Amino acid sequence: MRISEVIRRKGDRVVTVSRGASVADLIEMLVEHRIGAAVVIDASGAVEGIVSERDVVLALRHAGPATREVTVGEIMTADVMTCVPEDDTETLARTMTEKRVRHLPVVVDGRLAGIVSIGDIVKQRLDELQLERDELVSYVQR
Repeated sequence: MRISEVIRRKGDRVVTVSRGASVADLIEMLVEHRIGAAVVIDASGAVEGIVSERDVVLALRHAGPATREVTVGEIMTADVMTCVPEDDTETLARTMTEKRVRHLPVVVDGRLAGIVSIGDIVKQRLDELQLERDELVSYVQR
């Protein structure tokens, strides 16, 4: 299965933030949308970074409550691992697990086109396994 299928099923809506936003604004955004990460994009829609709950927690550990005044650009992960719609979900599941990455922006022609989480990948795989199971049961019952 390809990432394009995951995006087709879940939609291509991505919550984004600018690098100049405050961490306080980021926290509100994450809570409002009930998500674990936001993609940092520039004015052209190119991915500049990703910022997650983990980044906020690490910043809190170092700066304490003053973290809320820090900008997203100061705590984001700038070396972002991305994928393309043609990527295989099984390969990405392995990569995400090995690299301990929970969110991957999907990029097409240098621009953000979606995002997939490890949960999206697991759900896709479970759906595939259920379909295979149903087909095998159907075959055996003939």
